[in-house]
Amino acid sequence: MEELLKFFPEEIKVALRKSNLNNVEEIRIRANKPIILKEENGEDVIQIIITPEMILQIMQKICDNSIYTYQNQICEGFITLKGGHRVGITGNAVMNDGKVSNLNYMSSLNFRIARQILNCSNQILPFILDTKENQIFNTLIISPPGIGKTTVLRDVIRKISNGIPEMGFKGITVGVVDERGELSATDKGVAQNDLGIRTDIINNIPKAIGMKMLIRSMAPKVIIADEIGSKEDIEAIEYAITSGVKGIFTAHGASLEEIRQNPILNKLILENRIDRIILLDKMRKSHLIYEKEIFMPKTKEEENNYVCF
Repeated sequence: MEELLKFFPEEIKVALRKSNLNNVEEIRIRANKPIILKEENGEDVIQIIITPEMILQIMQKICDNSIYTYQNQICEGFITLKGGHRVGITGNAVMNDGKVSNLNYMSSLNFRIARQILNCSNQILPFILDTKENQIFNTLIISPPGIGKTTVLRDVIRKISNGIPEMGFKGITVGVVDERGELSATDKGVAQNDLGIRTDIINNIPKAIGMKMLIRSMAPKVIIADEIGSKEDIEAIEYAITSGVKGIFTAHGASLEEIRQNPILNKLILENRIDRIILLDKMRKSHLIYEKEIFMPKTKEEENNYVCF
């Protein structure tokens, strides 16, 4: 936590150190409002009123006193810090040709604290592993924001890369596209999070481009990306799967119905690219909510009545 406290003015540091930060998941800073610490089971309100000047001071420290250098990340609405922590940013958006060209008068910062929780994926591994083939099923992990799918995905990567002797699963080569640096927390080419001994990582690149680069250059058995959602992502996943590479991906969603109503994600299922969909609920429990063999029609009559997707 000390690596985050260095970004705050001294008054805020003192107040934060008086709180129990061990279980804090988010630190929310809002102009003219108190600080709110979000934990798994609730919130803690720290009665220090944040001024706009404090927010600017924090941003200067985050950006090494050169906000211009971080302009591209700021326009995406977040900055990824060393350690995989992510700072969400809101403010007055400046638009140019339909795109955000700047954020000024920054009004809110959300420090999302990254932690590697070993073995947190144990509950979902039986849904993902194809132990007969020593391979994985093409899997989509979904949850609402803030539930922990990135943390779970990080542990899945480590497990399938190292191997899982107790399940009779040998480690396989994994390619990870870490567009925002949250999975690996790579610093100067070295991943600070343990993603396993057979894992190759490409950072700070759009997922669609990174997936194709990894497939062409590193011959992974499995390709992994966090928070897919664009048309380009889906095209890259289709390229991977038709190239014989398996995939594990995450996306925002709260139910199977939401996936059905998302035309981009639903395309993967309509084209039989996904074998399993796993939902993480608010209690961080995992549920297998889609299995291709169950949903696919078995006869012509079933096909005529097939309206699931």
